[in-house]
Amino acid sequence: MKQFTITKKIAKHGSQAIIVVPKILENELKPNTIVKLTIDVVREAEDD
Repeated sequence: MKQFTITKKIAKHGSQAIIVVPKILENELKPNTIVKLTIDVVREAEDD
């Protein structure tokens, strides 16, 4: 089993919030790969 830890800012794509996977992991996380994703909130976004 491979394991990676990344810290990311949630991005926005239209009306959806998304997490963009770094290009460096492109070869490790090919389409149709199933992953387990656990999200720990490090800092809440500030309201504008």
